[in-house]
Amino acid sequence: MRVEIKARNSEELLRKIEERLNMDVTEVYINLRPTKIILVKILEKAPNVKTIGCPPSLYPKVSKKIIKALDQMGIKLVPMNHSRGRPKKYDQSTIKLIEELAKKGKTPKEISEELNIPLRTVYYLINGR
Repeated sequence: MRVEIKARNSEELLRKIEERLNMDVTEVYINLRPTKIILVKILEKAPNVKTIGCPPSLYPKVSKKIIKALDQMGIKLVPMNHSRGRPKKYDQSTIKLIEELAKKGKTPKEISEELNIPLRTVYYLINGR
């Protein structure tokens, strides 16, 4: 099971680790730099964890000793990109379908009606992006 924990400071992160982690957790993502105290708390609450992720910008700041110690225990500390902002409403397959229909000669209005997507959005996805 994967658990994502975001906090503004270490104290809040430690509290959330205490609340959310259990024996079933195998992957954890934290948005703060993993310090010794944080990692010990993760390992106490989730002894079966195999992967701990952190933002790529914080990964270089983690002590090499910590990474080596985790590696010896069979736990990987990895930088994980985390999407920010508003999620996309239309996935890649829908966008690809719109582009294929446009190439086949369908008008944006026909595509809009067929896929039940606003006409303005169809124009944006065909031309703008």
